Amino acid sequence: MGAQQNAPGGKGLHFGRARAEGAGQGMVRSTGPNHPDGHGSVDNVRRLQRKLFVAAKRHPGRRFHALFAHIWRSDVLQEAWRRVRRNGGAAGVDGETLAVAEEYGAQKLLAELQDVLRSGRYRPSPVLRRHIPKASGGTRPLGIPTVKDRVVQMAAKLVLEPVFEADFRSSSYGYRPRRKPLDALETIRETANAGAEHVLDADIADFFGSLDHELLLHLVAQRISDRRVLRLIRLWLRAGAMDEGQHRDTIAGVPQGGVISPLLANIYLHVLDRVWESRCAHLGRLVRYADDLVVLCRSAEALVESERRVGIVLSHLKLRLHPDKTRKVALTEGRQGFEFLGHHLRKRVSGKLLERGICRHYLQRWPSPRSMRRVRQRIHELTDRRRTSGIKDERVLIEKLNPVLRGWGEYFRTGNAARKFLSIDGYVYDRLRRVLVKRAGRNLRAGRAAQWTREWFWGQGLHRLRGTVRYPKPCVLHEKTIGEPDAGKRHVRFERGSVVPGGLRVAPGH
Repeated sequence: MGAQQNAPGGKGLHFGRARAEGAGQGMVRSTGPNHPDGHGSVDNVRRLQRKLFVAAKRHPGRRFHALFAHIWRSDVLQEAWRRVRRNGGAAGVDGETLAVAEEYGAQKLLAELQDVLRSGRYRPSPVLRRHIPKASGGTRPLGIPTVKDRVVQMAAKLVLEPVFEADFRSSSYGYRPRRKPLDALETIRETANAGAEHVLDADIADFFGSLDHELLLHLVAQRISDRRVLRLIRLWLRAGAMDEGQHRDTIAGVPQGGVISPLLANIYLHVLDRVWESRCAHLGRLVRYADDLVVLCRSAEALVESERRVGIVLSHLKLRLHPDKTRKVALTEGRQGFEFLGHHLRKRVSGKLLERGICRHYLQRWPSPRSMRRVRQRIHELTDRRRTSGIKDERVLIEKLNPVLRGWGEYFRTGNAARKFLSIDGYVYDRLRRVLVKRAGRNLRAGRAAQWTREWFWGQGLHRLRGTVRYPKPCVLHEKTIGEPDAGKRHVRFERGSVVPGGLRVAPGH
């Protein structure tokens, strides 16, 4: 079929010449407003994504053969630029930052990218490799693409993601639209409280560095038959990396830090999700967030079998479980706990029920020791004497601390983190008070330090973690009257989000 929204002068639906007033979405037009922040491009991209998702959902076996032209559409590139600019990030091997790109001209940059993509002359640059220290020891290699490559990868992600989202299973939570870590944590909590007290806490050894390129492209090709798109992904996989001034070829893996990498990782591990749902669901509940996964089982036997089957599937993907970081955990009566997505999860006795003579354990979560050490380290760095020596106003220091406290508190506030929050509040207070005492030195007047209380710092605008814990709302049951008027009515209770007879869905807010 011919393009229905082609550029002026292009071929129309029946391969006749399009009218001069065509939509112009296939190229950067020289007339009319076309600012990268325009809302029209956002709406067009959303409509495109919706169409692709619906088509993929209706036809699970369909292979899409004409997607490359959507990647270099002007509205898609504009939305890609908007998201890349919002995410920020450092410069790649060319040294060009986002600020340099904006100074050069976003519209000019997008027009040049569109031209090289359309003509087939696009070649990605090697990623800039940086080694980030890990909290558990060692380093994690981070690959930083150039700004231009990030824009093109984002454009490809906007087009390809809806196609694969139609196939992804509910067990996958990481780096997906409208899904967040809280959803995975709540699934674990509800499943464990329902009786699944045996947990496989699995870790995949060197996941991002071990992905097989040919197998990954084969999995992508199960849905995408456009050779230009497959070639584009192959170029990114084999672009190489600049590590300490030396160019290194990449024969396996995807760079952590690439825009397209999380989607490719989900496509790769979708095999595990699909096999588990079709053949292993009777053993337990799989919850996966990117390469972090747990399986919750009701018996120790099912737990052992789950570990064996996960290992078999990963071996077919040319991956393996980390022998030292994969554990089998028994949650019964709070004997053991495990860490997932920065939280420590363990069962504890319900105090309210214990007052009534009932001893019952429920799964709770709070920041893990590693998460506590990391936030303390960050606070220590911001309040270090070498960094604060030139700061004369404590409110400047508080403005630097508040984003760290808000972000950390927002992530952990949905669990049982009240005591941990009090501990961090106390640590922040001690650090700030020490800064003021050292700054005053010999000029510290008698009684002045006693005025620097926690309330005084809060009055200066310091963010307080205490009192910000908000537990997830319980799943409320709702009544729905169904039945014919003459045949009599009956009252039935349904959970939020459940589908009632007749295809009606009980909305969360109704």
